[in-house]
Amino acid sequence: MPSSISSSEGATYFERPGFLARLTASDRPGVAQPVPERHVPERPWGRVWLQALILFVLLLAGWEAYWRDFGSVPSYANSDGAWATQRRRIDQGEGNKLVLIGSSRTLFDVQLHVWEKVAGERPIQLALEGTSAVPVLEDLAADPNFTGRLMVGVTPGLFFSGFAYRGAAIKAFHKQGPSQRIGQWLSQQFVEPYFAFYDPDFALGTVVERQDWPVRPGTHPHMDVRKLSVHEADRNTHMWAKVETDAAYSRLARSIWSQMLNGPPPPMMNTPEKAKAVVARQIERAVSAVGKLRARGVRVVFVRLPSAGDYYAFEQMTTPRAYTWEVLLQAAQAPGIHFEDYPQLQGYTLPEWSHVSSADAVKLTAQLAPLVEQALKEDAKP
Repeated sequence: MPSSISSSEGATYFERPGFLARLTASDRPGVAQPVPERHVPERPWGRVWLQALILFVLLLAGWEAYWRDFGSVPSYANSDGAWATQRRRIDQGEGNKLVLIGSSRTLFDVQLHVWEKVAGERPIQLALEGTSAVPVLEDLAADPNFTGRLMVGVTPGLFFSGFAYRGAAIKAFHKQGPSQRIGQWLSQQFVEPYFAFYDPDFALGTVVERQDWPVRPGTHPHMDVRKLSVHEADRNTHMWAKVETDAAYSRLARSIWSQMLNGPPPPMMNTPEKAKAVVARQIERAVSAVGKLRARGVRVVFVRLPSAGDYYAFEQMTTPRAYTWEVLLQAAQAPGIHFEDYPQLQGYTLPEWSHVSSADAVKLTAQLAPLVEQALKEDAKP
Protein backbone atom coordinates (compact mmCIF):
# COMPACT_ATOMS: atom_id res chain seq x y z
CA MET A 1 0.00 0.00 0.00
CA PRO A 2 1.48 3.43 -0.89
CA SER A 3 2.70 5.45 2.06
CA SER A 4 4.83 8.50 2.83
CA ILE A 5 6.29 10.42 5.76
CA SER A 6 5.37 14.03 6.53
CA SER A 7 5.96 16.57 9.31
CA SER A 8 3.59 19.08 10.88
CA GLU A 9 4.59 21.50 13.65
CA GLY A 10 7.51 19.31 14.66
CA ALA A 11 5.47 16.07 14.74
CA THR A 12 6.26 13.22 12.39
CA TYR A 13 3.52 11.04 10.84
CA PHE A 14 3.14 8.03 8.60
CA GLU A 15 0.58 8.73 5.91
CA ARG A 16 -1.52 6.11 4.17
CA PRO A 17 -4.85 6.48 2.40
CA GLY A 18 -7.51 6.87 5.09
CA PHE A 19 -5.01 6.54 7.93
CA LEU A 20 -2.53 8.85 9.68
CA ALA A 21 -0.37 7.45 12.50
CA ARG A 22 2.03 9.57 14.47
CA LEU A 23 5.48 8.18 15.26
CA THR A 24 5.86 7.27 18.94
CA ALA A 25 8.88 7.60 21.21
CA SER A 26 9.81 3.99 20.40
CA ASP A 27 10.05 4.98 16.75
CA ARG A 28 12.39 7.90 17.57
CA PRO A 29 14.71 6.75 20.37
CA GLY A 30 16.49 9.49 22.26
CA VAL A 31 14.16 12.23 21.04
CA ALA A 32 11.88 13.77 23.67
CA GLN A 33 8.32 14.43 22.57
CA PRO A 34 4.84 14.81 24.09
CA VAL A 35 2.49 11.91 24.64
CA PRO A 36 1.61 10.64 21.15
CA GLU A 37 -1.85 10.96 19.71
CA ARG A 38 -2.97 8.08 17.54
CA HIS A 39 -5.47 8.92 14.85
CA VAL A 40 -8.30 6.42 14.50
CA PRO A 41 -9.10 5.56 10.88
CA GLU A 42 -12.52 6.45 9.54
CA ARG A 43 -14.83 3.45 9.74
CA PRO A 44 -18.60 2.92 9.87
CA TRP A 45 -18.45 2.51 13.64
CA GLY A 46 -22.21 2.47 14.09
CA ARG A 47 -22.55 -0.59 11.87
CA VAL A 48 -19.52 -2.22 13.48
CA TRP A 49 -21.00 -1.87 16.97
CA LEU A 50 -24.41 -3.08 15.79
CA GLN A 51 -22.89 -6.17 14.13
CA ALA A 52 -20.85 -6.92 17.23
CA LEU A 53 -23.95 -6.61 19.41
CA ILE A 54 -25.99 -8.88 17.14
CA LEU A 55 -23.20 -11.49 17.13
CA PHE A 56 -22.93 -11.31 20.92
CA VAL A 57 -26.69 -11.76 21.39
CA LEU A 58 -26.80 -14.70 18.97
CA LEU A 59 -23.89 -16.47 20.65
CA LEU A 60 -25.33 -15.81 24.12
CA ALA A 61 -28.75 -17.08 23.06
CA GLY A 62 -27.22 -20.19 21.55
CA TRP A 63 -25.23 -20.95 24.70
CA GLU A 64 -28.31 -20.38 26.85
CA ALA A 65 -30.46 -22.59 24.61
CA TYR A 66 -27.85 -25.36 24.72
CA TRP A 67 -27.82 -25.56 28.52
CA ARG A 68 -31.59 -25.24 28.83
CA ASP A 69 -31.89 -28.21 26.49
CA PHE A 70 -29.40 -30.02 28.75
CA GLY A 71 -31.85 -29.54 31.60
CA SER A 72 -30.52 -26.49 33.38
CA VAL A 73 -32.79 -23.79 34.76
CA PRO A 74 -32.01 -20.31 36.12
CA SER A 75 -30.57 -20.58 39.61
CA TYR A 76 -28.95 -18.20 42.05
CA ALA A 77 -25.20 -18.71 42.30
CA ASN A 78 -23.95 -20.41 45.44
CA SER A 79 -21.05 -17.99 45.65
CA ASP A 80 -18.97 -16.66 48.52
CA GLY A 81 -20.90 -13.42 48.09
CA ALA A 82 -24.23 -15.20 48.49
CA TRP A 83 -22.98 -16.87 51.66
CA ALA A 84 -21.70 -13.53 52.97
CA THR A 85 -25.11 -11.96 52.38
CA GLN A 86 -26.77 -14.55 54.64
CA ARG A 87 -23.95 -14.44 57.19
CA ARG A 88 -24.29 -10.66 57.43
CA ARG A 89 -27.90 -11.00 58.56
CA ILE A 90 -26.61 -12.12 61.96
CA ASP A 91 -24.80 -8.81 62.39
CA GLN A 92 -27.77 -6.81 61.11
CA GLY A 93 -30.28 -7.64 63.81
CA GLU A 94 -31.12 -11.29 63.12
CA GLY A 95 -28.58 -12.83 65.49
CA ASN A 96 -31.31 -14.47 67.59
CA LYS A 97 -32.52 -16.75 64.77
CA LEU A 98 -31.98 -20.44 64.11
CA VAL A 99 -28.85 -20.90 61.99
CA LEU A 100 -27.99 -24.02 59.99
CA ILE A 101 -24.37 -24.92 59.39
CA GLY A 102 -22.77 -28.04 57.97
CA SER A 103 -21.93 -29.43 54.55
CA SER A 104 -23.92 -30.09 51.39
CA ARG A 105 -26.36 -32.46 53.10
CA THR A 106 -27.51 -29.67 55.39
CA LEU A 107 -27.66 -27.38 52.36
CA PHE A 108 -29.57 -29.75 50.04
CA ASP A 109 -31.72 -31.75 52.43
CA VAL A 110 -33.16 -29.02 54.66
CA GLN A 111 -35.88 -26.96 52.96
CA LEU A 112 -36.27 -23.56 54.58
CA HIS A 113 -39.89 -22.97 53.52
CA VAL A 114 -40.93 -26.31 55.04
CA TRP A 115 -39.09 -25.57 58.27
CA GLU A 116 -40.83 -22.20 58.44
CA LYS A 117 -44.22 -23.86 57.97
CA VAL A 118 -43.54 -26.47 60.65
CA ALA A 119 -41.71 -24.37 63.26
CA GLY A 120 -42.81 -20.83 62.45
CA GLU A 121 -39.31 -19.56 61.67
CA ARG A 122 -37.26 -19.55 58.46
CA PRO A 123 -33.67 -20.46 59.40
CA ILE A 124 -30.54 -18.76 58.09
CA GLN A 125 -28.73 -21.21 55.80
CA LEU A 126 -24.94 -21.09 56.25
CA ALA A 127 -23.97 -24.65 55.24
CA LEU A 128 -21.09 -24.94 52.76
CA GLU A 129 -20.73 -27.87 50.39
CA GLY A 130 -17.60 -29.99 50.68
CA THR A 131 -16.71 -28.23 53.91
CA SER A 132 -16.57 -29.18 57.57
CA ALA A 133 -18.96 -27.29 59.83
CA VAL A 134 -16.16 -26.63 62.32
CA PRO A 135 -14.73 -23.42 60.74
CA VAL A 136 -18.19 -21.82 60.58
CA LEU A 137 -18.91 -23.04 64.12
CA GLU A 138 -15.77 -21.25 65.31
CA ASP A 139 -16.65 -18.12 63.36
CA LEU A 140 -20.07 -17.92 64.99
CA ALA A 141 -18.57 -18.64 68.40
CA ALA A 142 -16.38 -15.56 67.96
CA ASP A 143 -19.32 -13.32 66.98
CA PRO A 144 -21.11 -11.82 70.02
CA ASN A 145 -24.00 -10.78 67.77
CA PHE A 146 -25.05 -14.41 67.40
CA THR A 147 -27.29 -15.29 70.34
CA GLY A 148 -29.81 -17.60 68.68
CA ARG A 149 -29.90 -21.35 68.15
CA LEU A 150 -27.64 -23.55 66.05
CA MET A 151 -28.06 -26.79 64.13
CA VAL A 152 -24.70 -28.31 63.21
CA GLY A 153 -24.78 -30.80 60.34
CA VAL A 154 -22.19 -33.55 60.64
CA THR A 155 -20.97 -35.22 57.44
CA PRO A 156 -18.43 -37.63 58.98
CA GLY A 157 -15.75 -37.59 56.27
CA LEU A 158 -15.69 -33.80 56.27
CA PHE A 159 -16.44 -32.88 59.86
CA PHE A 160 -13.88 -35.20 61.43
CA SER A 161 -11.14 -34.49 58.87
CA GLY A 162 -11.49 -30.71 58.91
CA PHE A 163 -11.61 -30.56 55.11
CA ALA A 164 -12.92 -27.17 53.96
CA TYR A 165 -13.41 -26.90 50.20
CA ARG A 166 -15.35 -23.65 50.68
CA GLY A 167 -13.43 -22.40 53.69
CA ALA A 168 -12.45 -19.21 51.85
CA ALA A 169 -16.07 -18.04 52.08
CA ILE A 170 -15.53 -17.13 55.74
CA LYS A 171 -12.50 -14.98 54.96
CA ALA A 172 -14.31 -13.42 52.02
CA PHE A 173 -17.16 -12.39 54.31
CA HIS A 174 -14.87 -10.60 56.74
CA LYS A 175 -12.99 -8.82 53.93
CA GLN A 176 -15.92 -8.04 51.63
CA GLY A 177 -15.94 -4.40 50.53
CA PRO A 178 -18.64 -2.12 49.07
CA SER A 179 -17.76 -2.89 45.44
CA GLN A 180 -18.07 -6.63 46.09
CA ARG A 181 -21.43 -6.17 47.79
CA ILE A 182 -22.68 -4.08 44.88
CA GLY A 183 -21.44 -6.68 42.41
CA GLN A 184 -23.24 -9.40 44.34
CA TRP A 185 -26.46 -7.36 44.37
CA LEU A 186 -26.27 -6.63 40.63
CA SER A 187 -25.64 -10.30 39.86
CA GLN A 188 -28.61 -11.44 41.94
CA GLN A 189 -30.91 -8.79 40.49
CA PHE A 190 -30.08 -8.86 36.79
CA VAL A 191 -28.21 -12.06 35.88
CA GLU A 192 -28.79 -15.08 38.10
CA PRO A 193 -32.62 -15.22 38.00
CA TYR A 194 -32.70 -15.20 34.21
CA PHE A 195 -29.84 -17.26 32.77
CA ALA A 196 -29.59 -21.05 32.96
CA PHE A 197 -25.96 -21.14 31.76
CA TYR A 198 -24.76 -19.00 34.66
CA ASP A 199 -23.20 -21.82 36.67
CA PRO A 200 -19.51 -22.68 37.21
CA ASP A 201 -20.15 -26.17 35.82
CA PHE A 202 -21.14 -24.65 32.47
CA ALA A 203 -18.27 -22.19 32.12
CA LEU A 204 -16.59 -22.55 28.74
CA GLY A 205 -13.17 -23.23 30.25
CA THR A 206 -14.61 -25.92 32.51
CA VAL A 207 -16.47 -27.54 29.61
CA VAL A 208 -13.33 -27.61 27.47
CA GLU A 209 -11.23 -29.01 30.31
CA ARG A 210 -13.49 -31.97 30.95
CA GLN A 211 -13.59 -33.18 27.35
CA ASP A 212 -12.30 -36.67 26.62
CA TRP A 213 -8.74 -35.59 25.96
CA PRO A 214 -5.92 -38.17 25.52
CA VAL A 215 -4.39 -39.11 28.85
CA ARG A 216 -0.68 -38.52 29.18
CA PRO A 217 1.32 -41.45 30.61
CA GLY A 218 1.84 -41.21 34.34
CA THR A 219 -1.12 -38.90 34.95
CA HIS A 220 -4.34 -39.75 36.75
CA PRO A 221 -7.28 -37.65 35.54
CA HIS A 222 -9.65 -36.54 38.27
CA MET A 223 -13.30 -35.71 37.64
CA ASP A 224 -14.60 -32.72 39.56
CA VAL A 225 -18.03 -32.83 41.17
CA ARG A 226 -20.65 -31.83 38.62
CA LYS A 227 -23.71 -29.66 39.12
CA LEU A 228 -26.05 -31.28 41.65
CA SER A 229 -28.30 -28.52 42.97
CA VAL A 230 -30.49 -25.49 42.36
CA HIS A 231 -30.37 -22.47 44.69
CA GLU A 232 -32.74 -19.68 45.69
CA ALA A 233 -31.84 -16.14 46.71
CA ASP A 234 -31.53 -16.96 50.44
CA ARG A 235 -29.56 -20.16 49.66
CA ASN A 236 -32.52 -22.48 50.07
CA THR A 237 -31.30 -25.40 47.96
CA HIS A 238 -32.64 -28.59 46.48
CA MET A 239 -31.31 -31.31 44.23
CA TRP A 240 -31.24 -30.57 40.49
CA ALA A 241 -33.96 -32.57 38.72
CA LYS A 242 -31.45 -33.98 36.20
CA VAL A 243 -29.70 -35.90 38.97
CA GLU A 244 -33.00 -37.60 39.78
CA THR A 245 -34.48 -38.19 36.33
CA ASP A 246 -31.47 -38.72 34.05
CA ALA A 247 -30.08 -42.19 34.79
CA ALA A 248 -26.82 -41.51 32.95
CA TYR A 249 -26.20 -38.29 34.86
CA SER A 250 -27.00 -39.99 38.15
CA ARG A 251 -24.46 -42.72 37.34
CA LEU A 252 -21.93 -40.02 36.51
CA ALA A 253 -22.49 -38.37 39.89
CA ARG A 254 -22.01 -41.70 41.68
CA SER A 255 -18.86 -42.46 39.68
CA ILE A 256 -17.38 -39.14 40.77
CA TRP A 257 -18.04 -40.03 44.41
CA SER A 258 -16.54 -43.48 43.76
CA GLN A 259 -13.23 -42.05 42.62
CA MET A 260 -12.98 -40.26 45.95
CA LEU A 261 -14.18 -43.21 48.01
CA ASN A 262 -11.71 -45.57 46.35
CA GLY A 263 -8.80 -43.13 46.28
CA PRO A 264 -5.95 -42.84 48.78
CA PRO A 265 -6.62 -41.03 52.06
CA PRO A 266 -5.25 -37.50 52.42
CA PRO A 267 -1.65 -37.33 53.68
CA MET A 268 -2.74 -35.99 57.05
CA MET A 269 -4.81 -39.17 57.62
CA ASN A 270 -2.87 -41.88 55.76
CA THR A 271 -2.04 -43.85 58.91
CA PRO A 272 -4.30 -44.90 61.81
CA GLU A 273 -2.27 -42.75 64.19
CA LYS A 274 -2.58 -39.64 62.04
CA ALA A 275 -6.29 -40.21 61.47
CA LYS A 276 -6.91 -40.59 65.20
CA ALA A 277 -5.05 -37.37 65.93
CA VAL A 278 -6.94 -35.44 63.26
CA VAL A 279 -10.33 -36.65 64.51
CA ALA A 280 -9.40 -35.75 68.08
CA ARG A 281 -8.33 -32.27 66.99
CA GLN A 282 -11.60 -31.58 65.14
CA ILE A 283 -13.64 -32.72 68.12
CA GLU A 284 -11.52 -30.50 70.37
CA ARG A 285 -12.17 -27.49 68.12
CA ALA A 286 -15.89 -28.18 68.03
CA VAL A 287 -16.16 -28.62 71.79
CA SER A 288 -14.29 -25.36 72.40
CA ALA A 289 -16.60 -23.45 70.05
CA VAL A 290 -19.73 -24.97 71.58
CA GLY A 291 -18.49 -23.94 75.02
CA LYS A 292 -18.14 -20.31 73.90
CA LEU A 293 -21.59 -20.34 72.33
CA ARG A 294 -23.28 -21.80 75.37
CA ALA A 295 -21.56 -19.27 77.61
CA ARG A 296 -23.74 -16.58 76.01
CA GLY A 297 -26.90 -18.69 75.88
CA VAL A 298 -26.74 -20.19 72.40
CA ARG A 299 -28.35 -23.64 72.19
CA VAL A 300 -26.70 -26.25 69.94
CA VAL A 301 -27.74 -29.57 68.40
CA PHE A 302 -25.72 -31.86 66.14
CA VAL A 303 -27.46 -33.65 63.25
CA ARG A 304 -26.28 -36.59 61.12
CA LEU A 305 -28.36 -36.67 57.93
CA PRO A 306 -28.81 -39.78 55.75
CA SER A 307 -26.36 -41.29 53.30
CA ALA A 308 -26.66 -44.50 51.31
CA GLY A 309 -24.94 -47.03 49.08
CA ASP A 310 -21.18 -46.97 48.68
CA TYR A 311 -20.96 -43.57 50.38
CA TYR A 312 -22.58 -44.89 53.55
CA ALA A 313 -20.34 -47.97 53.48
CA PHE A 314 -17.28 -45.76 53.15
CA GLU A 315 -18.34 -43.66 56.15
CA GLN A 316 -18.97 -46.76 58.21
CA MET A 317 -15.46 -47.98 57.45
CA THR A 318 -13.46 -44.75 57.79
CA THR A 319 -15.40 -42.78 60.42
CA PRO A 320 -17.35 -45.33 62.47
CA ARG A 321 -19.99 -43.85 64.69
CA ALA A 322 -18.57 -45.18 67.94
CA TYR A 323 -15.24 -43.41 67.45
CA THR A 324 -16.51 -40.13 66.00
CA TRP A 325 -20.15 -39.20 66.52
CA GLU A 326 -20.52 -40.68 70.00
CA VAL A 327 -17.23 -39.18 71.15
CA LEU A 328 -18.27 -35.75 69.83
CA LEU A 329 -21.59 -35.74 71.67
CA GLN A 330 -20.01 -36.97 74.88
CA ALA A 331 -17.23 -34.38 74.77
CA ALA A 332 -19.55 -31.49 73.88
CA GLN A 333 -22.32 -32.63 76.23
CA ALA A 334 -24.72 -31.66 73.46
CA PRO A 335 -27.81 -33.32 72.03
CA GLY A 336 -27.51 -35.14 68.73
CA ILE A 337 -29.90 -36.50 66.12
CA HIS A 338 -28.56 -39.41 64.05
CA PHE A 339 -30.74 -40.63 61.20
CA GLU A 340 -30.09 -44.26 62.18
CA ASP A 341 -31.90 -43.67 65.48
CA TYR A 342 -35.14 -42.32 63.99
CA PRO A 343 -37.36 -44.33 61.64
CA GLN A 344 -38.89 -41.11 60.29
CA LEU A 345 -35.44 -40.05 59.02
CA GLN A 346 -34.94 -43.24 57.03
CA GLY A 347 -36.23 -44.69 53.77
CA TYR A 348 -35.64 -41.69 51.52
CA THR A 349 -34.34 -41.70 47.96
CA LEU A 350 -30.71 -40.66 47.56
CA PRO A 351 -30.00 -40.71 43.78
CA GLU A 352 -26.26 -40.29 44.18
CA TRP A 353 -25.87 -41.72 47.70
CA SER A 354 -25.18 -38.45 49.52
CA HIS A 355 -28.27 -36.22 49.19
CA VAL A 356 -31.99 -36.87 49.21
CA SER A 357 -34.16 -36.11 46.18
CA SER A 358 -35.96 -32.80 45.94
CA ALA A 359 -39.37 -34.25 46.85
CA ASP A 360 -37.94 -36.30 49.70
CA ALA A 361 -36.11 -33.25 51.06
CA VAL A 362 -39.53 -31.71 51.71
CA LYS A 363 -40.65 -34.82 53.60
CA LEU A 364 -37.35 -35.14 55.47
CA THR A 365 -37.45 -31.52 56.62
CA ALA A 366 -41.00 -31.92 57.87
CA GLN A 367 -39.83 -34.84 60.04
CA LEU A 368 -36.51 -33.30 61.09
CA ALA A 369 -37.70 -29.85 62.16
CA PRO A 370 -39.75 -31.00 65.20
CA LEU A 371 -36.90 -33.22 66.36
CA VAL A 372 -34.39 -30.38 66.17
CA GLU A 373 -36.72 -27.87 67.82
CA GLN A 374 -37.34 -30.29 70.69
CA ALA A 375 -33.64 -31.04 71.10
CA LEU A 376 -32.86 -27.32 71.24
CA LYS A 377 -35.48 -26.85 73.95
CA GLU A 378 -33.92 -29.71 75.92
CA ASP A 379 -30.46 -28.15 75.52
CA ALA A 380 -31.75 -24.96 77.14
CA LYS A 381 -32.54 -26.75 80.38
CA PRO A 382 -29.97 -26.44 83.18
